[in-house]
Amino acid sequence: MGENDLLEQFLSVAIEAAKKAGEIIRKGFHEKKNVEHKGQVDLVTETDKACEDLIFNHLKQHFPDHKFIGEETTAANGTTELTDHPTWIIDPLDGTTNFVHGFPFVCVSIGLTIGKVPTVGVVYNPIINELFTGVRGKGAFLNETPIKVSSQTELVKSLLATEVGTKRDKSTVDATTNRINSLLFKVRSLRMSGSCALNLCGIACGRLDLFYELGFGGPWDVAGGAVIVQEAGGLVFDPSGKEFDITSQRVAASNPYVKDAFVQALKEAE
Repeated sequence: MGENDLLEQFLSVAIEAAKKAGEIIRKGFHEKKNVEHKGQVDLVTETDKACEDLIFNHLKQHFPDHKFIGEETTAANGTTELTDHPTWIIDPLDGTTNFVHGFPFVCVSIGLTIGKVPTVGVVYNPIINELFTGVRGKGAFLNETPIKVSSQTELVKSLLATEVGTKRDKSTVDATTNRINSLLFKVRSLRMSGSCALNLCGIACGRLDLFYELGFGGPWDVAGGAVIVQEAGGLVFDPSGKEFDITSQRVAASNPYVKDAFVQALKEAE
């Protein structure tokens, strides 16, 4: 099999897995949720666990020699090292708090890294039925229609997304709100939709112009969305302006035109 065929196969199997997990999420979305606390405000539901098992099993059937990193297994077993091997990095339910509250911004995120490089991305919101996909070198799509990042060139006309994160100690909250306060004078408006993966997809399809998040859960939040942004013509980078590191728990994304001004504004917000 050529590399192209392989990547196509990786993508189609990942889409199948995301859609199967999406059915579980859609069912659970309208039922009473049994919620556990992972941290102070970090929630986990039975649906998270069921979806992760289903996705892992589906992918392992097709790709038994690949490696796997998932949010729930990592939470249970400690950190997982990312190697050069083909590795599936999965967030079975990004936006758990939204899920618990019946706020329809939830998704399954599936990313495949090869040589640590995000190569295939699938992000599926089963509630509003949006399937974002991207394959390195092959473009990005929303429900099979090609997408591209916005062409906004001015920070002051840009829509910014970020998240508060899961920590609620005073110094973290103050740093977060001070940063937002500074940025609000420089952009058009702010959104916090509660899903890192969907924020990245928002950049990819031009709904959002700017996104950053500091201290999110782990590589499963960004592995799928990063490819989709890049394939839509966008940039994924460290909020400092340095190169993006999938394991760093820091991410920023934008179109190419506003990146430099955005990085400058983030520096000034510190």
